[in-house]
Amino acid sequence: MNRLGGHILTPSGFIAGDIEFATDGPNNGRIADISGTPVSESIVRNSKLPLILPGFIDLHVHGGGGRDIMEGGDAASRVAEMHARHGTTALLATTMTAPAADLQMAFAAMAPLFAGAGALQQHTAGARILGVHLEGPYINAGKLGAQPDFARPIQLDELGQLNALAPIKLITLAPEIPANMAAIESLCAAGYRVQIGHTQGSYEEGVTALDRGA
Repeated sequence: MNRLGGHILTPSGFIAGDIEFATDGPNNGRIADISGTPVSESIVRNSKLPLILPGFIDLHVHGGGGRDIMEGGDAASRVAEMHARHGTTALLATTMTAPAADLQMAFAAMAPLFAGAGALQQHTAGARILGVHLEGPYINAGKLGAQPDFARPIQLDELGQLNALAPIKLITLAPEIPANMAAIESLCAAGYRVQIGHTQGSYEEGVTALDRGA
C-alpha cells in the first residue's frame, strides 16, 4: 500500500488522517482506505499539513505546456501530462473552429488513445482524456471570440466521421443557426452533450434549445 497523510477532503468534509492506495492487482492505484478524525475547514485553512483533494475534471482544455490539441501528433498526451502535474486527473481535449482537414488531423492523432486496450491504459503519467469537446465549428461567425473564422452550420456527416476517430462527448454550438437548432434533439438522442456557446441568439432561442436538450 501507498499511504499519504494530511487533511483529506471526502464527501462528508475534511478528515485529518491517512489515505491508502492499492499498489497491485485489479485495484492498483485506487483508494483502499481512508482513516482519521473529522476536522473543520477553519482548522484546515490554518494548518500546515498537506491538502489531499480529489483530482479535478476539466471539460475545456485546448492545450498546455506549449502544446495545442489541434497540433495532432502526441500533443494530447503531452497536454494531459502537464495538466496532471497541476491536479487535473481527467479532461476533455478541446478542438478549435477549423477547416475539416485540420479537425480530421487532430482527431486522427487522438484515435489511438481510444482504441482497444489502450483506452483503459492511456496516460499513466497524465490526466485521462475522456473524449473530445468540439468547440465549434458550428458556432456564430459573429461571435467567434478567440476562435478562427471557420464557423459553419452543423454538418452531420462531418460530425460522424470525427466521432468515429475519437469520441465526441461535448459539442458547443450556436442554436440560432437554423440547422444547428434542428439537430439538437437528434444529437442528444445519439448521446452527445450539447451546450450553447459563441452565440448571438435571443433569449427565446436559448430557451428553445434548452427545451430540445441543450
